[in-house]
This record gives sequence, C-alpha cells and structure tokens, in this order.
Amino acid sequence: MRGFILAIFVLVAGVCQAQAVQVKEVEQEVLGVKRHGQQLLVQLDPKTVERSWKEYLGEEAGRAKVSKGVITVDAAKLEEIAKEPVRLYSMVSSDATGSKVWWTLDLGTGYLSKAATPKEYAAAEKFMRAFAQKLYRDDVFRQINAAEDVLKATKAEQDRVVKEANSLQLSIERNKQRRKELEAELVRNAEDLKQLEQDVQVNQQKQELSRQRVQDMEKAVDAVRAKLLQVNK
Repeated sequence: MRGFILAIFVLVAGVCQAQAVQVKEVEQEVLGVKRHGQQLLVQLDPKTVERSWKEYLGEEAGRAKVSKGVITVDAAKLEEIAKEPVRLYSMVSSDATGSKVWWTLDLGTGYLSKAATPKEYAAAEKFMRAFAQKLYRDDVFRQINAAEDVLKATKAEQDRVVKEANSLQLSIERNKQRRKELEAELVRNAEDLKQLEQDVQVNQQKQELSRQRVQDMEKAVDAVRAKLLQVNK
C-alpha cells in the first residue's frame, strides 16, 4: 500500500513537471480600461480552470465576485504579494491548447508590471504557478479516481465471472454425481427387473403346480363321491 501511494506521488510530480506552465506579462482591457497583468496558460478545460480559479481565490485572497465574465475581489488579502489589501481583477478564457487565466492587482500606484513592480510581479507569478501546479495535481487525482473506478468495476466483473465459473463447475460436478447415481439406479433397476422376471417364472410354476393339485383333489373328491353312491345303492 505504501509503495502504491509513493508511486502515485511520483506520478503526480512527474505529470506536473511535464505539463507546461507559462506565465507572461499581458495587457488586457477590463471594464473598458487597459491594465497590465499576468497571463497563465494551462492545458486544461476552461470550465474546470475557471471553477478552480474562483475557489482558489476564495481560499487565498477573499470572496470572489463574477460580473460579465470578470472576476473581482474587492479587498484581496495576498500578504505574500502586497502588505495591504488590493483590488483584484481576473478573466478566464479558452486557448487553442487549453485555457488562459489573466489577472492583475491594483497596487494603488499601478498594476502588476515587471518594470514598475518587479517584487510584486515575481510574487504574483509564484502565486500563479502554485495554482497551475494545484490544477495539474487535482487533474491527475481525478484521473486516478476515474481509473480506480474503472479498476473497481473491472475487478467486480472479474469476481462475477470467477463466481459464475465456480458455479458452473459445481453444476458440472453435481451433474456427474447425479449421472453416477442414475447409472447405479439403472443397474439396480435392471437387476430388479431380472429378479421380477424370475419371480414371474417361479410364480407361473407355482400356479401350474397349484392347478395340478386342485385337479388331483377334484379327482379324489369325485372318487369318494362315486364310492358313496355305490354304498347307498
């Protein structure tokens, strides 16, 4: 079990490293205003990414609101990026290979920029990369869970087939035993039939002997009657 868990973590780490995590500086028009910010490219479904991103912001920055495709956090608490709460703007869109997650922070003196706010920019990029790694890890675990469900169903089918095979084998053994019993019963039946036929022959002999005795007795009675008639004359 420990080896299996270790193998999963190795797999997750390998997949996360293999997936491309690109963060670059992009200017985006949001609510009619062009703003500098960062754009993350991930090779995953946009709906999944947007849902996960809103949940991630809710956990790490504060309550996220969505209006006209723009995600905002009015007073985002991102202490690793800015000491004071900042206003956060973000958008999620589709890309040819997956999804684009764009965001920026209103730092009071300007928005995220490599040139103007290098320290904050680097911290924000780290934040985005951490989110991407979480996305890929979650995706791998979803795949593992799906694979485990398939494995569980496959094992259940295998168990059913094995159980069916055992049941069939048991039926075969019972059939063989019943066949032996029937064969033995046929032998006994043949012996009984032979004995019955012999009994019939003996009975016929007894009948013939009995008839002969009856005839003999009838003759003896007739002889006595004849003598009696002669005496009476």
